[in-house]
Amino acid sequence: MATIRVLISTSVNPLFNLAVEDTIFRSMPTDQKVLFLWRNDNTVVIGRAQNPWKECNTGKMEDDGITLARRQSGGGAVFHDMGNTNFTFMAGKPGYDKSVSTEIVLSALKSFGIDAYATGRNDLVVNIDDTERKFSGSAYREAMDRGFHHGTLLLSADMTRLANYLNPDKKKLAAKGISSVRARVINLSELVPEIEHQTVCQAIQQSFFNYYDEEVEPELISPEKLPDLPGFEEKFTTQSSWQWNFGNTPEFSHQLSERFDWGGVDVHLNVVKGKVTEAKIYTDSLDPSPLEFLSEKLVAQTYTEDGMRETIEWAIEVFPHHKEAMTELGEWLVKAIR
Repeated sequence: MATIRVLISTSVNPLFNLAVEDTIFRSMPTDQKVLFLWRNDNTVVIGRAQNPWKECNTGKMEDDGITLARRQSGGGAVFHDMGNTNFTFMAGKPGYDKSVSTEIVLSALKSFGIDAYATGRNDLVVNIDDTERKFSGSAYREAMDRGFHHGTLLLSADMTRLANYLNPDKKKLAAKGISSVRARVINLSELVPEIEHQTVCQAIQQSFFNYYDEEVEPELISPEKLPDLPGFEEKFTTQSSWQWNFGNTPEFSHQLSERFDWGGVDVHLNVVKGKVTEAKIYTDSLDPSPLEFLSEKLVAQTYTEDGMRETIEWAIEVFPHHKEAMTELGEWLVKAIR
């Protein structure tokens, strides 16, 4: 019986791919070594302990149809398009060793003439004119009896879009959790113009086979062609949910202020797991009653555009004479939290 397994996803849906990755990880025999190769399109992937509103320009992502996906591992936020290749190495303990998977990737890149090396806690870099340029970041996850190492390789990613979505609006957020660390990056196509996803996947597979001195037939995975993955449907539902991708955010607070013709407002929101746990609105408006009502009813609402709109509509129903002011406030509030 083979002690290694290779799976390649033909889907570019990050929610599908991350659900597949986690399901394989949970169900694999601990005496097996698994290589999973995949890529995502139009995606920002954040670490398990990150705040999407702090790390990403969530408003622009929504406007441009960019998917936000929270992974199971730690680390920072990354942008994925079709110019990225993602790898995951899984193994049971004591065989799990992230230095082995790093060695396999570096060996694969040497077949393209790329002399790269590992640096820091999780980066792969090349030296260009005495400057380290990052082309790969990794993250890790360990359970009692198994572990995995996954990462992304920048082949021909659109760096402009990367900057657009990973530069958040300047919200006044006091956020707990892990922040991303930015570094100077490079596409490997700048070094080897012909490099692309299929050839990199083939090189990593061969390096994997060479290391373990064993070969197997790669298994292709797609939503239409799933191997036996117990619990996948439930995992995919969770991975696709707002609660996991946004709601599973460490506690943070958001302060915002604006001046309208009818008065100024200062809004202070505390948010835990994507829901408002405390709301205070200060104002010099001549009639603060609708704002006092609003601050009370915002508590327990989701920190979403729909949650804000629902509460504003409620305030308008109770205070119809303030409809114009509340509508103006609502439009600003919805835009401010995106």
